[in-house]
Amino acid sequence: MTRDNSPEMVAELDRLDQAVKAAPAGDTTAQIALWRQATSLEHWFFIARGPADRPRPYAVAAGQGSMICLYSSAARANEAALGLVVGDPDGGAVPLFGVPMPAAIDYVASFGEAGVFGVTLDHPRIGHYIPLANLGLLKGWIEGTAP
Repeated sequence: MTRDNSPEMVAELDRLDQAVKAAPAGDTTAQIALWRQATSLEHWFFIARGPADRPRPYAVAAGQGSMICLYSSAARANEAALGLVVGDPDGGAVPLFGVPMPAAIDYVASFGEAGVFGVTLDHPRIGHYIPLANLGLLKGWIEGTAP
């Protein structure tokens, strides 16, 4: 298993989640800060579905379309899997996988060809999402080519 992200980085996402919820309607400053923090993580984690040699990420159905569930830590992915009843019902380890950043952005974006609409962060704990069409902006932040 890939090394987990630092607890401080993950805690900052929780703080930013509260800022998003407290922001006035139409103010996207906190949302931008949240997603910038998500791009600062070393890895994005996913709940593995399908065969172990070809796992695909767990996704949820939303009004806009399917959303891949990305997690800021292996612990959060495992907690979500158990809560969403997609893991071991006896509370054992859930199959997870991590993808290093920034490759994780391209990995998630590749599911657009399969009709996936977006990606949701730490579902159901945080749950903010971004459409796959906007992932280029996240990559631009990492590469220093986007404002």
